[in-house]
Amino acid sequence: MVGWALLADLVPIYPLYALLFTATGLSVAQVSALFAIWSATALLAEVPSGSLADRFGRRSCLVAAGVLQAAGYATWMLLPGFAGFAIGFVLWGAGGSLVSGAKEALLYDGLDAVGAAAHYARAAGRLAAVELVAQLPVALAAGWLLVAGGFALVGWVSVATCLAAAGVAATLPEPRRAEPAEADDRTYLATLRAGVADAARLPGVRPVLLAAAALTGFDAAEEYFPLLLADQGVPVALVPIASVPTVLGGMAGAALGGAAARLPGWALAVLLAFAMALLGGAGFGGPVTALVAVAAFYGGYQAVRVVVDARLQERIPSATRATVTSVAGVGTELATFGVYAAWAAGGAPLLAAAGLVVAATLPALLRRRGVAGSSAPGIAATRRSEERASGDRDS
Repeated sequence: MVGWALLADLVPIYPLYALLFTATGLSVAQVSALFAIWSATALLAEVPSGSLADRFGRRSCLVAAGVLQAAGYATWMLLPGFAGFAIGFVLWGAGGSLVSGAKEALLYDGLDAVGAAAHYARAAGRLAAVELVAQLPVALAAGWLLVAGGFALVGWVSVATCLAAAGVAATLPEPRRAEPAEADDRTYLATLRAGVADAARLPGVRPVLLAAAALTGFDAAEEYFPLLLADQGVPVALVPIASVPTVLGGMAGAALGGAAARLPGWALAVLLAFAMALLGGAGFGGPVTALVAVAAFYGGYQAVRVVVDARLQERIPSATRATVTSVAGVGTELATFGVYAAWAAGGAPLLAAAGLVVAATLPALLRRRGVAGSSAPGIAATRRSEERASGDRDS
């Protein structure tokens, strides 16, 4: 999956699309409205798209995601204006939702099929590191393409990379899931209901799902790092270069997720609390201190995030893995709004204080409650009995 992940993130329009909108004549209010359309689409499509992955295949969803994203950027190029940009964001939001849940499910079940599910944290961490490292060449390529051919060249190259990622996704192996036979006979709506029910009722899933949703919401803090560095005296022209250590810190932390997975819950909480304390103090020591503190925060945060995702995946049955992961994605979208509000109200210190609350609750949320992973017989037996009872009631 590494090749797919790298191509999926090598999209040169990423650092430039806001500039594309303003260059076309849109106001700041219109750009904000476009972002709202994007977020609303992702929020509404998150869980339904996860159920599509569970019912019809995770690989197919990754292929469709690349095609939809390419179609979105093509719409931007062909219909430059508010309406065209809005349509493109709807397509991009739908495509992004197809990836969320399907990616984690395909990776976990692929490892589980060869008896390597215990290595999910290490594999997911490496995948996250690849996604972060893609930001570096994208930043350089975007600038060169813009000079060479303007936004049109940037946009069409982005279309090509998304289609290439879809092509690579089509070659990914997808193991047959070891689930009860009745799981294969479920309709899409039945799969959706089963996934939501698993998220709400399976022992041990809901606490970890809450932890994953709350923690992953802190990814939105990355949007404010350039502002924090600029406020500490880093010249605006040097902010992109100054942001490189932060990317490298995140890469290192994600890559160390496998090692962090061996830590007990209290140690993960300490690591997260230390990272949040660094974030909270990043604005009090000058540009060098801010740079080091933000990079260290991002590394520690990414390591804990990878572990929490792994703890969630090991508690979900394979048949509804993408749906349950998408339920966590909805929680993340909602938590993101809280991150925005916290930063607007009190900047990095207030956001760090919220992170300390998450760290304090982490050991309790991650505590094992006798729940195994996708092959757990208790999960399958519970569902079979529930479905038989449902059938008896219907008859």
